[in-house]
Amino acid sequence: ALHCFRLATIVGQSLMCISLPRPHGKSFAHRSELKQAKRIVVKLGSAVVTRGDECGLALGRLASIVEQVAMLQNQGREMMIVTSGAVAFGKQRLRHEILLSQSVRQALHSGQNQLKDMSVPVLEARACAAAGQSGLMALYEAMFTQYSTCTAQILVTNLDFHDEQKRRNLNSTLHELLRMNIVPIINTNDAVVPPPVPSSDLQGVISIKDNDSLAARLAVEMKVDLLIALSDVEGLYDSPPGTDDAKLIDTFYPGDQQSITYGTKSRVGIGGMEAKVKAALWALQGGTSVVIANGTHPKVTGHVITDIVEGKKVGTFFSEVKPAGPTVEQQAEMARQGGRVLASLLPEERGEIICRLADLLTEKREEILSANRRDMELATASGRLSQPLLNRLSLSTSKLNSLAIGLRQIAVSSRDSVGQVLRRTRVANNLELEQITVPIGVLLVIFESRPDCLPQVSALAIASGNALLLKGGKEAANTNKILHQLTQEALSMHGVKDAIQLVSTREEVEDLCRLDKLIDLIIPRGSSQLVRDIQRAAKGIPVLGHSEGVCHVYIDSEASIDKAVDIVKDSKCDYPAACNAMETLLIHRDLLRTPIFDQIIDMLRTEEVKIHAGPRFASYLTFSPNEVKSLRTEYGDLECCIEVVDSMQDAVDHIHKYGSSHTDVIVTENEETAEQFLQQLDSACVFWNASSRFADGYRFGLGAEVGISTARIHARGPVGLEGLLTTKWVLRGEGHTVADFSEQGSMKYLHENLPVPQRNLS
Repeated sequence: ALHCFRLATIVGQSLMCISLPRPHGKSFAHRSELKQAKRIVVKLGSAVVTRGDECGLALGRLASIVEQVAMLQNQGREMMIVTSGAVAFGKQRLRHEILLSQSVRQALHSGQNQLKDMSVPVLEARACAAAGQSGLMALYEAMFTQYSTCTAQILVTNLDFHDEQKRRNLNSTLHELLRMNIVPIINTNDAVVPPPVPSSDLQGVISIKDNDSLAARLAVEMKVDLLIALSDVEGLYDSPPGTDDAKLIDTFYPGDQQSITYGTKSRVGIGGMEAKVKAALWALQGGTSVVIANGTHPKVTGHVITDIVEGKKVGTFFSEVKPAGPTVEQQAEMARQGGRVLASLLPEERGEIICRLADLLTEKREEILSANRRDMELATASGRLSQPLLNRLSLSTSKLNSLAIGLRQIAVSSRDSVGQVLRRTRVANNLELEQITVPIGVLLVIFESRPDCLPQVSALAIASGNALLLKGGKEAANTNKILHQLTQEALSMHGVKDAIQLVSTREEVEDLCRLDKLIDLIIPRGSSQLVRDIQRAAKGIPVLGHSEGVCHVYIDSEASIDKAVDIVKDSKCDYPAACNAMETLLIHRDLLRTPIFDQIIDMLRTEEVKIHAGPRFASYLTFSPNEVKSLRTEYGDLECCIEVVDSMQDAVDHIHKYGSSHTDVIVTENEETAEQFLQQLDSACVFWNASSRFADGYRFGLGAEVGISTARIHARGPVGLEGLLTTKWVLRGEGHTVADFSEQGSMKYLHENLPVPQRNLS
């Protein structure tokens, strides 16, 4: 419950006049460090504990909070709770008792059971607290008992902090309880506080008091690592929540107080957010990290505390260490503004930027390769990267030359991208409609190991007029840094340097995926696990990508021996870590124990490919390789599954059941069979007598790709320039109104198609 104004004032004054004890250590500088928090105070504001009608407790919220606290306690952390709620609980109880008493008296007085209107007198807060405290504690005890967690009640007043002996006793008691693995539940002794001062903000509602100052004082006194203050707002905003342009502050620094405009106070509070910030800064000064977050949101209440402790981006984190660069939110805003200017450039100007970037890749080759060698040395020394990932991390002169060639291809295609007219229609006389291509907005590309992805994706974003946020892996930090600097140098030609931003702060991928108001599309480039994680985390942002590349090669009964051997070898062995590498080889039943089958097996053995047998293939063999655990496996290495099918249709059915809609191949000399395969299979890429490794933006002539998509809407397959564009409708009229086209109107719809103007690409 919240202190009344007089008590809040006294506590606030006492906090300012009491000298701080020697700090127990520095507070955490970054959210990711909160995982190290050992001793934690969870402060529950009255808006969290009480129902919306302020009469009674929000039992569902309390139960989920208790579960989280118990979970953290059982992990070995030392948990304490500073709680409100006694006044609200007592108010509910006393109202019930008064109504019951009045109904009995009125029934006796009137001699009948018909009750007249009864009014409930204004309830005094201290009486409510006295009546509610025991019930509140009994509720906590019952809830924590479900998790085999013991609790203890402690009631305090301001005098307990003014009197040195009482303060030492309180400190000793709390330490002893924590030593015995007991959760102390602390509240102000509201039954003996001074009476509340009338306030217009309360509008006649009994004030429910503030424990923010108490929680901060306790946190510093007990040398707490983390104070989590839960209220009914998401955190601290730069202006009052609900007002136009109000933005949630992710991280707040002591020097930022002047930039905050505080609004109205809580529905049940006196101090409001300003009091919370003052208490948080006081605790921060004493060495305790603080997070202010929403404890009432039904979709997040059940994990808000554990999310904070895990370092996730929840609420407002108070830190004394201000980073040198902008926050990721600021970077996204800068990128969006820069992207809008980029989209307004002439196609030739965007092409010039890309060509300049291609030139820089050649001119600055030695600087790039030097940075890459540093990354390779660190990655090799750490031993954390597998050989396939090390191969992806490595750059060479030939890779840079290929990059430059691809970028110049993109520069050419950029001349006919943004603003292209796709359709023209005359809706009616003097009313024309156009559908034109436009950028998607702000793209977030998350990539692992492959620094060559940065200039490729940057060039595609520039060509399509999109803003871009890039999040690369730590293993390529030095290479990504120099490549991003060169990208911004090229962008500076036409004053759009900010359009492409490299996220270098300690942002977790999951936190980036929550920026649904800043990011329009996420494109993951990396392992299938990374893609799956992003698809799960990005609940409000579309994700363009594929979670797995389970690619098939089907050898038909009428296949050429030479083509079959070469295609299987290239599909599996050219680059087994690639998502377009073959993972399952399907062989027609009639080819078993024939020369074509023997040559394929001999080739795979020579290439040291480990073979796993599918169920049907294993049934044909006396001594077979290990049977597969799953036919949906993406090996990403020199391994593959072999399975037997009865026909082309059987192969198609198998791929539809076990494939990932990425890339699938048929090897056959029968054109009719091949055409049926190409038409029936609904994968993003379907090939006839060609290696699955051709599924690539550069090889398709797109210059580069932002990734390969297996989605069934928007772009599919290798996604290049066109996949980064969307459309908008432009209507040109002369004062037309829909009423003109009604039954009584003077106009009729025509809907005539008009020729689309062709751009001069010379």
